Amino acid sequence: QVQLVESGGGLVQPGGSLRLSCAASGSISSIYAMGWYRQVPGKTRDLVAVITIGGSTNYADSVKGRFTISRDNAKNTRLMQMNSLKLEDTAVYYCNAVVSPVSTWPQTGDYWGQGTQVTVSS
Repeated sequence: QVQLVESGGGLVQPGGSLRLSCAASGSISSIYAMGWYRQVPGKTRDLVAVITIGGSTNYADSVKGRFTISRDNAKNTRLMQMNSLKLEDTAVYYCNAVVSPVSTWPQTGDYWGQGTQVTVSS
């Protein structure tokens, strides 16, 4: 079974920085893509940033130049450095991964973390 564990959320003032971490555990054959989505009450869950198995990245326009996603393949971990945070970045951030577990390879599954709150407030 694949699990995603997030950490790093919290309260920060506008202009500040936070770093989110997402660690995948379990019997994993491959992680094809991994990243973060965010959601505020009453709205859809939207892509923030993703990094693929080949190292390609994709960012929401609203975070380009401020957020950076990176990976530590040895630890099946992805990091997202969030700089110059704005009030509108306040949301619950969910880690997402497209994973092929060993037991079902080459089939893939879509997995989610439990979410971590990021609050930007003065």
